[in-house]
Amino acid sequence: MTTAPAPTPAATRTRIARLAASRITLWQEGYLRDQAHHVAALARLRRGAGRPASAMPDLWSLVDTGPLHEGDDDHGPLNELELTRAEGALYTALTLWALHQQSRPARMHRPHQPEQPRGLGYAVRNLMPAGGIDEPALKRLVRAGTAPDLTVLSQRLRDLVVLLRRSDIPLDYGLLAGQLYTWQWPGGADAVRRDWGRSFHSRPRTPGADPARTDTHLDPDDKDAS
Repeated sequence: MTTAPAPTPAATRTRIARLAASRITLWQEGYLRDQAHHVAALARLRRGAGRPASAMPDLWSLVDTGPLHEGDDDHGPLNELELTRAEGALYTALTLWALHQQSRPARMHRPHQPEQPRGLGYAVRNLMPAGGIDEPALKRLVRAGTAPDLTVLSQRLRDLVVLLRRSDIPLDYGLLAGQLYTWQWPGGADAVRRDWGRSFHSRPRTPGADPARTDTHLDPDDKDAS
């Protein structure tokens, strides 16, 4: 009987990113179709944005990390430390997405593609005027990368997400979930800051206007505008 090899950091990051994206995509499509249980799930999740998972036990049933407790065809199950950090990354990404999606009639989670970047740095850059730098927004991004722990990082990201939401700028929350996992390991914060820096300076690979902002408008009678 062969034993599956231990998961590598890159492999675990990929698993977390895929799990976050699949969960969010399901909720997002249901929410945009005004399906009551998905609307209710989003309302519950967004209360956790910027707050530690330990303070929100009622969300544990929504942030289901069951697949992370099991191995796959290529790797064995995660160890306790890996699970703890994976769960924190997943919880943070899901709750931030729920805040971002609130009352928006378009998809605020969108997958990153070379022709349509969706990284955090790129999203923050789209808050700024063409050809200019908004120093307060840039400082918020830099400050997020220097957070001392995941709770503080989630609080600082929450402030950025509020700005992105106001401007209808989407983000790849699967990508962010993987970065949040990496960020918690020694040297991980430096790697994630580099990712965000490259993303900030990235450009779509195809010509034409970048559809970072949506053209839809918020209905003042939206189902959860409060």
